[in-house]
Amino acid sequence: MASSADFAEWVALRPASELREPFTFVVDGDGTLRLAPRRSEHVACAGGEAVLSAGEIGFTRDAGGWVVDGISNQSTGYCPDTTSWPAVARALRRAGLPRPDGFTHEVVFRRCPGCQEQNIVREDHFVCVFCDGELPALWNVDLSA
Repeated sequence: MASSADFAEWVALRPASELREPFTFVVDGDGTLRLAPRRSEHVACAGGEAVLSAGEIGFTRDAGGWVVDGISNQSTGYCPDTTSWPAVARALRRAGLPRPDGFTHEVVFRRCPGCQEQNIVREDHFVCVFCDGELPALWNVDLSA
């Protein structure tokens, strides 16, 4: 979605039933928003490439057109940090989509330094669910490392 015209063309091809559900999204390395049906994998949506962010996004239509009404960084394929929001905001602006000021649902991902498993941190409990090891305070899920 490099422009509002791209989004208008894309959304016009979607059945109404599909538009009621959130979509899978990625912001690719060039800062472009890519969308796919919710049941799509983020890595497939990105063509297997590295991304600036990923998650789920929902849209609603108001008097001014389509707006983002919910967005998260929930992607177990990429595990993006919550600090990836600025890349998402730029991509949405480029696509001409009004948006919230940040993720409406933030997911905190960490890789356990002990067992190397990926974790979702809930309620600020930075403990690995697999081995009970301590999880780092800073994001450390760099899949390219």
